[in-house]
Amino acid sequence: MKLGVFGGTFDPPHLGHLILAAEAQNQLELERVLFVLTPAPPHKAGLAITSLEQRLALLQAALEEAPGFEISRVDIDRQPPHYAVDTVRLLRQAYPGAKLTYLMGGDSLMDLPLWRHPSEFVQACDTIGVMRRPGDRVSLLALEEQIPGLALKTQFIRVPLLEISSSEIRQRIREGKPVRYFLPPAVYRLILSERLYAT
Repeated sequence: MKLGVFGGTFDPPHLGHLILAAEAQNQLELERVLFVLTPAPPHKAGLAITSLEQRLALLQAALEEAPGFEISRVDIDRQPPHYAVDTVRLLRQAYPGAKLTYLMGGDSLMDLPLWRHPSEFVQACDTIGVMRRPGDRVSLLALEEQIPGLALKTQFIRVPLLEISSSEIRQRIREGKPVRYFLPPAVYRLILSERLYAT
């Protein structure tokens, strides 16, 4: 079984997330993509994040009509801190024999040397799918010098240029700007009904 691992805070999940996951699934021939909702990412310590319960409800709404995508509770059901190296190890135990592809953006790949135990993280993954955007300046050669073995495991995914981010959506809602077509309809309706991000 070939599984993609797509981690994030998903605050909120938007169409860009789904398009990126779909491109990864298609190009890397993944049977399923596991959306790993991170309750409190270490790199966002001190930042305001919507409650886990609300983000989980939004992600469930986003994936309700998305075959091949599912939510993993691997980080939800364990104590923090939530480091990717531990997440992959736990998924390895949960899906013995599966080929795990960790999905990330080009910016995350550039920051990988700053992650917790980056060499062990790379060893724990079968492959690393990097969703590269036009203009990314990713030097695998330089990264390979810091994390040996990374280049062999990295596969680049071609994705359309989408200038959509969760932070921009939150800002637009606070400013009363339209976001309807940035979001899956069920997510948009839930944000409206719960009055999320309005203040």
